[in-house]
Amino acid sequence: MIDKIKLLVAALLVAGGIAAFHYLGEKPAIVQLLALLASLVAAVIVAATTALGGRTWAFMKDARQELRKVVWPSNRETVQITMVVVVIVVVAALFLMTVDWGLAKLFRYVTGQGA
Repeated sequence: MIDKIKLLVAALLVAGGIAAFHYLGEKPAIVQLLALLASLVAAVIVAATTALGGRTWAFMKDARQELRKVVWPSNRETVQITMVVVVIVVVAALFLMTVDWGLAKLFRYVTGQGA
């Protein structure tokens, strides 16, 4: 029950930040942004103390650990794969253009619209 109250408080802090942003509409933009950011930071801090916040934090830590295990391709591999994708896209586009052209000709012939 306390977690629900904390999440409600976090939501109210976000809503308050948005309201403050609009209320301070005539103030400099930096003041508006600081008010909004302060409320968002406070909301994140409050939400982080809940069970959901703890699970979310643990998930983010696990995701970061998994991301470190990824073997990223080298620049050369990235360029090669990109070129293969570009070539395949061009070939597919040419194929579809040819099929479209042929079907359009066939349709005009069947309907008697073309010469």
